[in-house]
Amino acid sequence: MKIAIGSKIVQGPWGGGNLFTVSLKKYLQEKQVKVSHNLVEKDIDIILLTEPRIDSSTSTITLLEAKLYKRFVNKNVKIVHRINECDERKGTKYVNEKMTDISKSSDYTVFVSYWLESLYINFGLLKKNSKVIMSGSDLTIFNNINKVVWDKSPKLKITTHHWGNNWNKGFELYSLLDNLLGKPDLKEKFSFTYIGNLPKDFKFKNSIHRQPLFGSELAQELKKFDLYITGSLNEPSGNHQIEASLCGLPVLYLNSGGIPDYQKGFGTEITNTNLEEKINEIYKNYDHYYEKNKIFPFNSESMCAEYFKLFQNLYEESSTRKIKIYLYIYKILFNLKLLMLYKNTIAQIYYQINKVKE
Repeated sequence: MKIAIGSKIVQGPWGGGNLFTVSLKKYLQEKQVKVSHNLVEKDIDIILLTEPRIDSSTSTITLLEAKLYKRFVNKNVKIVHRINECDERKGTKYVNEKMTDISKSSDYTVFVSYWLESLYINFGLLKKNSKVIMSGSDLTIFNNINKVVWDKSPKLKITTHHWGNNWNKGFELYSLLDNLLGKPDLKEKFSFTYIGNLPKDFKFKNSIHRQPLFGSELAQELKKFDLYITGSLNEPSGNHQIEASLCGLPVLYLNSGGIPDYQKGFGTEITNTNLEEKINEIYKNYDHYYEKNKIFPFNSESMCAEYFKLFQNLYEESSTRKIKIYLYIYKILFNLKLLMLYKNTIAQIYYQINKVKE
């Protein structure tokens, strides 16, 4: 089986889409699947569109290129579209329409959360050939091995991390937490460290800011903290909160976007109005929240296994179709052969009859 993934891999700190491509490519190659990021070869079985927008810096295959390949190069190729974006996340006004159009031209659509699936259904994307495959992070990197559980001293260390610096990444909530830590009683019990890029001219007053980290370095840093907070709004999935949970950090999250699909039952839902109450509650009953997070199930291994199963089914479906076409052609040729044989036999009989008459 040959699969073309429509985005390039960027080395170093980058967004969740890049981490997805890295994990999936590694998994597929371990399964002896040939993976490319272009449409050079003529016998590709699956095209996975992960970032099909022309203006994307990581896109390697657009919808138009995939459609032209299917029409003129390989009619049996299956086009799968993974949706991991929406207008609601960044306040844009074109993404939902673009993603809907792409999915309508694809053979199959994958959503990264049930919230995102519902959003696109309400937008008008009614499609039978679709499913939700939850995202996950690499357990060989993001895990709770050697994680030291907070022993109630000195401070309960809170953190979050983002590559993107869009305001909707949660900076309203992070600003609120930063202001709360200006209170002497809270400053004695808590600290907050933000890892990643900040919006232009944004500064913390009572918190620590660190530059973006990546991979093992990020995982080791996350394990130094005790509690994770995400204020991200309308996030389709959000690798940041997955990485934190896998590293053993209880997660505080807002009821927004797809993050509740991941954190419900494992993390703790908060609001802007009860943040102080919740962090004090966790301070008093930390072990309970730590234990609840330990069974967090979303990782790249299970995610990639679902994609592989989907690709196998589509590949087998395509192979079955090929066999049916071959059988149909064979049947036609066989019938033509019988017809020719019949015509020759009739001609011979006619010839013998005429010969007898003579």
